[in-house]
This record gives sequence, C-alpha cells and structure tokens, in this order.
Amino acid sequence: MSEDRIEIVCPHCGAINRVPRGADLGAGKCGRCHQALLAGGPVAATEESFDRFVARNELPVVVDFWAAWCGPCRAMAPVYERVAARLEKEFRFLKVDAEAEPRLAARYQIRSIPTLMILHKGKVIAQRAGASDGTSLEAWLRQHKVAA
Repeated sequence: MSEDRIEIVCPHCGAINRVPRGADLGAGKCGRCHQALLAGGPVAATEESFDRFVARNELPVVVDFWAAWCGPCRAMAPVYERVAARLEKEFRFLKVDAEAEPRLAARYQIRSIPTLMILHKGKVIAQRAGASDGTSLEAWLRQHKVAA
C-alpha cells in the first residue's frame, strides 16, 4: 500500500477501504456498501470479524471484552460508547462478548472482565482490567495513541 493512503475496515460490511492519509474519516463512505466508515460508537465483533478489524485498520483498535451478566461491564458500557463516539476518528472501537466468543477471549487470556485492550497492526500495545470512568479512559487511550 502506498504511503499516502491508510486502510480502514468498514464497520457495516467488513470491506477494507483505502482512504487518503489525513482525509476526514467522518465524511468517508465504504466503497462496497456505501455506508459511513465511522459507526458512531463501538462495533460488536465476532471471532470472524475481529482479525480483519485488528490487522487491517491503520488506526489503533480498542477492544472491550465484556459479558452481559457482568455488573461493572454494564456500568461501563455507556462510558465506553461516549468515548468511542468522541474519539472514533483516532481509534476503532470494538466490543467482544467474552461469553459468546470464548475462543477469542482465550486467545488473549482474558481472566477478568471488563478488560480493555489496545491493538495496533495486530499487536497488543496496552491492556487493563476493570471498569473506567470517561476521563481516565480517555487519558489511558491518549497515553497509548500511536501515529496512523
């Protein structure tokens, strides 16, 4: 891929889109399904879609491993959604239901939930367990931001 383009995975159809570096992602549309390249919040990921999002997005990918029965997960969900909507031009945000996707949770050795993880180009660059408020979550993300 040329240096002047980055890859972004469509949150709706999973197509890999090549967009000019520095382009306004908020205005971008998928070349396959013609929907917005930004979802307005976190995208639910399955084992099938996860690898594509993690390996083929130029932006760092933030993953929330959660479960429906987990009180702290439910409490943090609206915070995660607000932060995702605010920072979606800098990060891609995924949610993985650890109970529905046990092999994915096992691959990343998820021992407690919620667990947040930042990956870039397929590699884990940061991880933390436990619920967060919006201010500390944003600070943590900015601390581990990588240049796209």
